[in-house]
Amino acid sequence: MPRFKQHQSIAITALIVTVLSLTGLLIAQLSAEDSTHWGAIRWTLALLAVASNIVAGLAVWRLPRLIRTAVGKIIKALEDPEADVAAEPADRDLPALSQLTDAAARFADAQRTKPVSTEQLQQVLSNMQEAIFVTDTAGIIQHVNGATEALVGLPAQEIVLQPIDAWLSTADNKTIAATTIARPTEAQLRTGDHGCLFVSYLVSKLNDGSDDEKLIFAAQNIDARKKAEQRIRYLARTDSLTKIANRMQFQHYLQQCLARAKRAHHHVALMYLDIDRFKDINDTFGHSAGDTALEIFSQRLVEMLPESATPGRLAGDEFGVLVVGMQPVEDLTERLGALADDMLAAVGQPFNVHNEEVFMTASLGVAIYPQDGDNVIDLIRNADAALYQAKKAGGNCYEFYSPDMNVEAVERIMIKSKLRRAFENDELRLHYQPKYGIRSGRIEGAEALIRWDQPDHGLLFPSDFIPLAEETNLIVQVGDWVLDKVCADYRRWQQTVPSPCRVSLNLSLRQLQQRRFLEKVRETFESYDISPTCLELEITETTLMEDTNQTIRILDALYGMGLHLAIDDFGTGYSSLSALQQFPINTLKIDQSFVKDVAIDRDNASIVRTIIQMGHSLGLEVVAEGVEFEEQLAFLKAENCDYAQGHLFGDPMTGEEFCQVLAADGEGTGKYRTLFG
Repeated sequence: MPRFKQHQSIAITALIVTVLSLTGLLIAQLSAEDSTHWGAIRWTLALLAVASNIVAGLAVWRLPRLIRTAVGKIIKALEDPEADVAAEPADRDLPALSQLTDAAARFADAQRTKPVSTEQLQQVLSNMQEAIFVTDTAGIIQHVNGATEALVGLPAQEIVLQPIDAWLSTADNKTIAATTIARPTEAQLRTGDHGCLFVSYLVSKLNDGSDDEKLIFAAQNIDARKKAEQRIRYLARTDSLTKIANRMQFQHYLQQCLARAKRAHHHVALMYLDIDRFKDINDTFGHSAGDTALEIFSQRLVEMLPESATPGRLAGDEFGVLVVGMQPVEDLTERLGALADDMLAAVGQPFNVHNEEVFMTASLGVAIYPQDGDNVIDLIRNADAALYQAKKAGGNCYEFYSPDMNVEAVERIMIKSKLRRAFENDELRLHYQPKYGIRSGRIEGAEALIRWDQPDHGLLFPSDFIPLAEETNLIVQVGDWVLDKVCADYRRWQQTVPSPCRVSLNLSLRQLQQRRFLEKVRETFESYDISPTCLELEITETTLMEDTNQTIRILDALYGMGLHLAIDDFGTGYSSLSALQQFPINTLKIDQSFVKDVAIDRDNASIVRTIIQMGHSLGLEVVAEGVEFEEQLAFLKAENCDYAQGHLFGDPMTGEEFCQVLAADGEGTGKYRTLFG
């Protein structure tokens, strides 16, 4: 037995004997004070008590030294876990208790810097909700956690010792085994039932204390979100009535075809169709009959087109067909003429509406890339010019584009020239459209809308001249003018309304590409003494995805100033929500094309509902634009949309008029408060 324990035992034994002795003395004293026999017993017990106290005293006298010896051995064990402390001499004069504290602190520091053990690692990984794959540098799986087994649907032994690439695959099928990824990346995870799940994963290096470096893959299940996104994209790109590509998707197809044709030196033909006197069908038989006519028209078109042709619905009764040709243009023209005849014959067959036979004819215009236009805008414009000529010829016929048809081209040039002078002549106007909080029923924002008061044509809307401005650097000048005007108006409003609402304005790609854009924005705010938090910049999905790295840098800087950022016309672009998460976005604006029929069209209702839910799940506010009817507002209110704007709340107004409306709303006398219940 170690010496410390020996002395400890002696002390305890002596203490017990002392207690027993004292107890005996007490009993003897009480029981037989006059008995000689009991007197002898009392003296014997007293002697035992004295002896026990002497032994206990000796043990206590040795105790400090024993404690110092034990403390010294503890310090030795803390500083060197491999040392043989049992072999240390028992009577050494070892350190005091204060040194034990220092040694324990040094031991804790060493443990903090010590690599994670395999046992510790497994405990951590087993409690994580993400699916975890631990691999070597060659990508061979060494370990998985319980979340991985649940997600894949297989036990760990059927997953480990296989390449990570056998389970995770990216869209571009690149090898991911040895890649360290700092940002979440989307991939597909193979499951045990031969299916696939969408996941978002990160890769980082792992130090478990061994010489072999390892990688850890942390994957999160995003399958439900991805499927919802795919559903949104399908509904957003497909015409809900005819089930063919809508205008947005058709133009996207056209852009892709032109890019491929440019590389391969092919031709692309755009055939533009319009139903003759379609308004008569609606007026005579009702809109339901008009919808039936459109469905029949598109069905007949799809059935007779060759596989190489792509149809789409461009507007109410306007359709387009893309045809790619590799033959010389003369042969292609002959082929297109024959196809146009077949198309007009197919769609011109009669059909029945309310037991009445209805005849439906169409007019058709054709423009061919590259001679009739080398971009989407020019090709559509020229095909439309040819269609107009077919209409003028009486309909139920087709025309090929020729340069003398396009009188509008001259008008476009004239508008560009006049737009340059619009700044000098002070012809531009800025109107404001209120944005109402659906829950509060109060004005909680406004959108700045530019107008052109042209002397020859009256008030022109942005759709009439902004596309022309975007073709030149005029859009930059327009954008600078709008920002300056909004700040000036806002400064005046503050003299009447202490805290005017946030105002949003559109930001174009050309503006973002300016070298001094950030400096100009900052200087404008400083010159009017306006806080950037008072404004919101609206950017389209197309602008966001044009140059992602550059755009992120600029938007981060704008967000850092305090500006709010919104995605305008959401649902009409081609980005995914996961891609948009990397931008500092505050708000989604649902495009008015989806809001228009939200109360009567289930597909549009599904799109709007899903966008609202997904926007809220990402912590974003959602605005519905183009609200014109109370039924639309009721739907948006039921779906917990945040804001609404549109003609239901009046037409856009001048800055002075908006200030008056804002003041009245602040006093509780707003005109449209009753619409919100």
